[in-house]
Amino acid sequence: MAVTEKTYTQFTKLTDAEDFLQFFGIDYDPTFVNVNRLHILKQFSILIQAVDKAFPNLSESEKLAKYGEAFQEAYELFKTSSPLETKLFKVFQDTPKNVVLLDDLAKEAGV
Repeated sequence: MAVTEKTYTQFTKLTDAEDFLQFFGIDYDPTFVNVNRLHILKQFSILIQAVDKAFPNLSESEKLAKYGEAFQEAYELFKTSSPLETKLFKVFQDTPKNVVLLDDLAKEAGV
């Protein structure tokens, strides 16, 4: 049975985290992906932009190999870091305007 080489066109049609994991042949825990899918995909997006910027002249197969490494890295990141720690999404970056932090109260009280 012949192994067909994966193409960039196939890559561009992928949408779900599971599709990317299967495309790149990465073993994964479905429960972990269900909890972290948006964060994994967001981190992957950031990493492939970095790959494209750092390596603009890669062949299609080299680019897909780098993308596979980037997806693996994005997947592994959330095994050791929480979404709150990585602050990928704006909601985690903004400090609400109507919140008083305990640290601020302690400073005010001179504690």
